[in-house]
Amino acid sequence: MKKIFKILLIAVLISGSSAFAQKTDYKFGHINSNELLAVMPERDSAGVALQAYSQMLQQEMEAMQVEYQSKVNAYLEKQDAYSDLVKQSKESELQEMQRRVQEFQQTAQQDYQQKESELFQPIMEKAQAAIEKVAKANGFTYVFDLGAGGLLYFSAQSIDLLPLVKAELGIE
Repeated sequence: MKKIFKILLIAVLISGSSAFAQKTDYKFGHINSNELLAVMPERDSAGVALQAYSQMLQQEMEAMQVEYQSKVNAYLEKQDAYSDLVKQSKESELQEMQRRVQEFQQTAQQDYQQKESELFQPIMEKAQAAIEKVAKANGFTYVFDLGAGGLLYFSAQSIDLLPLVKAELGIE
């Protein structure tokens, strides 16, 4: 959405005043994509799925940490009875476990972001397709996204497409 907004803004700037002087009728519209995405019903199911995935990752992380902590406690209780060779072996094992826990945490964060993208990308594409369909059907030259945060001003002549896009998507 932000890329589209930037491209449209650049196109408007490039066209400059000479394009406006041609007396061509331009029809401008705007939409807050964040508002649109917030009311799309698919967002709720994607949010629930993402929450479930997050909880699964969290449970796995907690299980790994519990296992690591129990091995650390067992080592600390028996370390005086261990020979130097056994101590070295146990310490290496604990360091390797700690490395795996940290690695899992990093990988889990990446997996979470990938899952979030996987779940929400189709919703964003559906919203974008509806915006494009409404804009084409109603003859808009440009549609600006207020959700992108780059538009500082729009006049009363700019038409809010949110109600039209919501109707296109069947959202009340």
